[in-house]
Amino acid sequence: MSRVIGGILRLALLPLRAPFLLVLLLVSIYLGIHWVVNAPQQGLFNAEQDPVHGLYWTVECLQAVLVVVVASVPDLLLSQLSALMAASRVVTLIISLLLVTVGGLYLLHLSALADVVILAAAVLLARLDLIRIKVVPSPLFAAFALSGYVMLGVWIGRLLQLGGLLTGSSDA
Repeated sequence: MSRVIGGILRLALLPLRAPFLLVLLLVSIYLGIHWVVNAPQQGLFNAEQDPVHGLYWTVECLQAVLVVVVASVPDLLLSQLSALMAASRVVTLIISLLLVTVGGLYLLHLSALADVVILAAAVLLARLDLIRIKVVPSPLFAAFALSGYVMLGVWIGRLLQLGGLLTGSSDA
C-alpha cells in the first residue's frame, strides 16, 4: 500500500521536479482558450449542436494529438520513415511530395503553424525536462501520457473561457 501512495506522490510532484510540464499545461490551457475564441459561429442558439463546431474541435484536437505524438517519438518515427523510404524510390517520392504538400498547406495558414510550433516546442521542452530528471518512459507511453496531459489542458482552457471566468465582464 505504501508503494502505491509513494508512486502517486511521485507522480503528483512530477510537475514541480520538471517545471516544463507546467509550461506545457499552460500552453495547452491557452490553446483551449484560443480555440474557443476562434471557433466558427453559425448563429445557432446552441453552438454545441452545430456540426461545424464539432468538426472544428475534432480537427484541432487531432492536430494537437498528432503534434504531441510526433514530438514525443521522433526517433521511433524517423527510423520507421527512413526504413520505408529506403525500400523504394517511388515511396521516397510519394513521402517527399506528401510532406512538402502538408508543409505548404500549413504555411498558407500561419496561425495554425504558430499553434503547432508553440505546442511542439512545449512538448519537446517537457520531454527534455523529464529526461533531465531521469524519468524516461517508453516512447509510446510518453506519447499517450503527454497527449492526455495536453488534452486535459485544452479542456481546462475551454471550461475557463466558456464558464466566463476569462471574459472580464461583471454582472454588477
